[in-house]
Amino acid sequence: MTLTEWFIDIALVLVVFRQLREEKLTVRTILLPLAIVGWAASQYLHAIPTAGNDLALALAFAGTGAAFGLAGGLLTRVRHAEGHVRIRATPSAAALWVLSMGFRLGFAVWSSHASGGAHLARFSADHDITTAQAWVVALILMAFAEVVFRLGTIVARARRTTLRARTIPTPQSPTYA
Repeated sequence: MTLTEWFIDIALVLVVFRQLREEKLTVRTILLPLAIVGWAASQYLHAIPTAGNDLALALAFAGTGAAFGLAGGLLTRVRHAEGHVRIRATPSAAALWVLSMGFRLGFAVWSSHASGGAHLARFSADHDITTAQAWVVALILMAFAEVVFRLGTIVARARRTTLRARTIPTPQSPTYA
């Protein structure tokens, strides 16, 4: 793994750890993780191989990322307070994020060593995965799907929370004449 790949993984983990303390949901909160995975995709996602079971592998990993993202978004606390939507990653949401990031990081480290690479090559041959690029694509799409689904879930919950806050009358102080 390159230093850049370590930086990307650590940056994505830090994004969620930062959200362990409650913060306003802002455009920056949404765009920062998207920018990180977007940049990674631009560096590593040059073509999506479709031969053999390459596409099935990519779709399976993307689906797994989507499931992790949806769960992470549902485990993130979303509330409306003081006129703003506030979010806070629960320990469960952070643990899920670290688990998925750790899987990708561990897989990359494992596959870059001789024994891991040999096992991966044998697995790929046995399951008709035709290129190493198929694994790169699968891991990038998994990360991208996780980020998009997590943020999409949080934004959808934020909209619902905002609409609910607008329709529920706020308690008013009694007026005395």
